[in-house]
Amino acid sequence: MAAERLVVIGGDAAGMSAASQARRLKAADALEIVAFERGHFTSYSACGIPYWVSGDVEARDDLIARTPEEHRDRDIDLRMRTEVTELDVPGRRVKALDRESGETYWTGYDKLVIATGARPVRPALPGMDAPGVHGVQTLDDGQALLDSLDALGAKESRRAVVVGAGYIGVEMAEAMLKRGFEVTVLNRGEQPMATLDPDMGRLVHDAMDGLGITTVNGAAVTRILTGPDGRVSEVATDAGTYPADVVVLGIGVEPETELARGAGLPVGPHRGLLTDLSMRVVGHENIWAGGDCVEVLDLVAGRTRHIALGTHANKHGQVIGSNVGGGYGTFPGVVGTAVSKVCDLEIARTGLREKDARAVGLRYVTATIESTGRAGYYPGAKPMTVKMIAELRTGRLLGVQIVGRDGAAKRVDVAAVALTAGMTVEQMTALDLGYAPPFSPVWDPVLVAARKTVTAVRGAGS
Repeated sequence: MAAERLVVIGGDAAGMSAASQARRLKAADALEIVAFERGHFTSYSACGIPYWVSGDVEARDDLIARTPEEHRDRDIDLRMRTEVTELDVPGRRVKALDRESGETYWTGYDKLVIATGARPVRPALPGMDAPGVHGVQTLDDGQALLDSLDALGAKESRRAVVVGAGYIGVEMAEAMLKRGFEVTVLNRGEQPMATLDPDMGRLVHDAMDGLGITTVNGAAVTRILTGPDGRVSEVATDAGTYPADVVVLGIGVEPETELARGAGLPVGPHRGLLTDLSMRVVGHENIWAGGDCVEVLDLVAGRTRHIALGTHANKHGQVIGSNVGGGYGTFPGVVGTAVSKVCDLEIARTGLREKDARAVGLRYVTATIESTGRAGYYPGAKPMTVKMIAELRTGRLLGVQIVGRDGAAKRVDVAAVALTAGMTVEQMTALDLGYAPPFSPVWDPVLVAARKTVTAVRGAGS
């Protein structure tokens, strides 16, 4: 029998994880694998780009988990700098453009994996394409930003404006600060980190101010102004104008599904591809999709959402590769866990915010506590704020947000497990967590928050 052919569109986390897992399960004589990647790199950590830009990660190649040559050594026909421009679902074939030679050609498939990722949100505003304005989604983007910074030379005063105050925005603000720039963050929202409730976002704002980062909330960018050399010089907003030698876009990303939508594949309310538990595209037996181009089920809210994270992408790829290779795997959904930092401030969240709970019709209570990451008497104990949200009457945990220092962020993993297990806050108070003064107070901050939330649930029900 002739080998089946698997075609993979996208050479980063989800796509190459799928290809590698399928290859582990099926040899080349049973499964031919052809993968297309339009960029210069494969299997790299996009999440590490801010730390490469800042200098914390020394070299670009440190972010690359597996090179094209390493994939090819595993009998994967990986075609770099080649973009799939058309998808013919009835004919089971894809049209590819070799960006180096300009050649176009069709390749047939028996099975298809779509892992086209996400693209940075880039508003259609005057000057947005000016030299010195950068997104940071790919290694190519990161290299372009570093080249742009080098082109500025050793100016005595260098000013960076970061547009957006989400994860990428605050991480790039730190990167620019470490590179010696005066940093201004322009944020359309009420507070930075819209993935947190505003009261917790305010803690982030105050900490950023303390680090010397100017954060302007309620500022919508209207245009990018350029100097005589054509390079960015100022960023204009409805709240004022801010000088800039470089602009970094941290507005967020959206699913890259133009190719799939053009082929009539189903997308959800966030424009991400819709899949079943096996990551198979809904209604298409031989097409799978994973990574930043799909929507996933929020296990707490019961709705699909778009979350662009490498953790999910790699899991999607493992599930897809198992199913394509003759095994079995499922991806049941997420609870929305994410962590970040700006300098020594750690930021974490999982589950629902207050507005998320309201949006799905849940009634809830909240509790916020102040604690420390170590025993208060132990040297180096730093403050930590934990906010917990629970369903009214049942006490089911709905969400947790943490802002603090010294190991604050990873405490959110306890809450992520509790959410996945459907635990109540009262059940959480009995969790047997590790304790020693260098690592935690006798009552861990998450458990203190759970105890206070139990009281809120009981009080609301009386």
